[in-house]
Amino acid sequence: QVQLVESGGGLVQPGGSLRLSCAASGTIFGINTMGWYRQAPGKQRELVAEITSDGRTNYAASVKGRFTISRDNAKNTVYLQMNSLKPEDTAVYYCNADVRILVSYTDYWGQGTQVTVSS
Repeated sequence: QVQLVESGGGLVQPGGSLRLSCAASGTIFGINTMGWYRQAPGKQRELVAEITSDGRTNYAASVKGRFTISRDNAKNTVYLQMNSLKPEDTAVYYCNADVRILVSYTDYWGQGTQVTVSS
């Protein structure tokens, strides 16, 4: 069984910064892509950023230049550094990982962490 545990959410003023972390644990043979998604009230879940095992990244246009995704493969952990936060970044942020167990890959999700940007 694989678990993704997120941390680092909270309340921050506009223009502030937060760093999210997500650690994967369990019977893991490897992890392909790891990413962050978010879901605001009344909206669909959307991709924020993702990173492959060899470090290639992809960002949503709305966060490009403000957010940075990184990962530590030895720790099965992905990070999201969020700078210059805006009220529209307010959402529940979910970690996602494409995990290899034996010979197949399975998609796993974290429980979500709330990020609120407000003065």
